[in-house]
Amino acid sequence: MTDNIVEDIEVFEEEVISIRRVTKVVKGGKNLRFSAAVVVGDKNGKVGLGKGKAREVPLAIKKAVANAKKNVIDVPILNDTIPYYTIGKFGAARVVLRPASPGTGVIAGGSVRVIMELAGIKNILTKSLKSKNTITVARATIHGLELLHSPEQIKKKRDIREEDGLWQ
Repeated sequence: MTDNIVEDIEVFEEEVISIRRVTKVVKGGKNLRFSAAVVVGDKNGKVGLGKGKAREVPLAIKKAVANAKKNVIDVPILNDTIPYYTIGKFGAARVVLRPASPGTGVIAGGSVRVIMELAGIKNILTKSLKSKNTITVARATIHGLELLHSPEQIKKKRDIREEDGLWQ
């Protein structure tokens, strides 16, 4: 008895933002491994960041993708941008995320640009402060996106009725 059950499987695009060769010095010499950081997203408000480490690059990337899919977050998108200004922080990295008017495009570089495009944000202004480390800047960007709340969540939290007309 097999029914044709169609599961809602989300299709994520993946992009590698960092591959590093790391070594551990042991008694017999050096142990060489590879560390990979990957961003996954569906370009529709879901994005995740993951890291993986293995003796070979493809296996490290595969582990990073699996880790990123576990860490997917929902990003509120309003008119192809974020609802309001925020600053994401991680370690020494600070990333400023500002909503932009239609037609602006993604004003970002490096890992921030990859995260924004895979999240489905088409208009945004960003600025990376302090750190230049790819992974910490990416984690700060994810933190900034986690801080965002959708207009519906804010209306509910502040007990605002639909007739009051905020964010329309």
